[in-house]
Amino acid sequence: MDITEFVMRHEALIRMSFFFGTLAVMALWEILAPRRALSVSKSVRWLNNLGLVFFNSFLLRVIFPAAAVGMAAFTSAQGWGVFNYYETPVWVALVVSVIALDFIIYLQHVMVHAVPALWRLHRMHHADLDFDVTTGARFHPVEILLSMVIKFSAIVVLGPPVVAVVIFEVLLNATAMFNHANVRLPLRLDGVLRWLVVTPDMHRVHHSVADDEANSNFGFNLPWWDRLFGTYRDQPRGGHEGMTIGIHKYRSSREVSWLPGMLWLPLRGKVSDYAINRRQWGSDDEQ
Repeated sequence: MDITEFVMRHEALIRMSFFFGTLAVMALWEILAPRRALSVSKSVRWLNNLGLVFFNSFLLRVIFPAAAVGMAAFTSAQGWGVFNYYETPVWVALVVSVIALDFIIYLQHVMVHAVPALWRLHRMHHADLDFDVTTGARFHPVEILLSMVIKFSAIVVLGPPVVAVVIFEVLLNATAMFNHANVRLPLRLDGVLRWLVVTPDMHRVHHSVADDEANSNFGFNLPWWDRLFGTYRDQPRGGHEGMTIGIHKYRSSREVSWLPGMLWLPLRGKVSDYAINRRQWGSDDEQ
């Protein structure tokens, strides 16, 4: 059995193992060295955030049973995509595919902030009143489905190896939990790491209620795109302990911490102009 066949056969187990392993490590780290005091009942948030994760996973398996890995195998069989059309060393295809897919996720993240209708979906992620490891997996089901369609499109164009897609998916999930975790890193270590990976302190800025801070640091895994495209912000204005997490308009735990309110959030209020070009600070702005 070659590596591709092994990955195809055990893809779900590989992803689940990394998911639960990373979740356990980060949850323990949050207990031992928290960065901020939490403001909402942790049991309520975890029950609802993780309940949403399991619902989203079920939904994806029903609608897209083969997932991104299946699409990669299909494009390979059809000879679609750059790396299936042009003969390329395997290691080059692996590295370039992982980096290219990460860049596409960065662009997708910018897009859901820039398009008001998509922001309504994405704001469920931002409405969490606290910032911890479960926030990294808290996304509206419609946004999850949209993200999968974007991944499928990227895979059709790129034609990445199956192994590259699995590596990308594992890295994306693991780093999303890492950089959303409520953990304390030595400042000097954080300063070095954020040249290689998005750190919790770097991404926490993105979850500020302030518009200019929320419209920065869009990276989930690789931190380079924010620096290259001018969306990088080093620190929050009020400091990490003093900053307010969430969205100005939605501060009720029932609205944003319980699953029914979370799922209904995109339909609340009028479509606003909260978008990537609103990068000026306004303490009374509504997102």
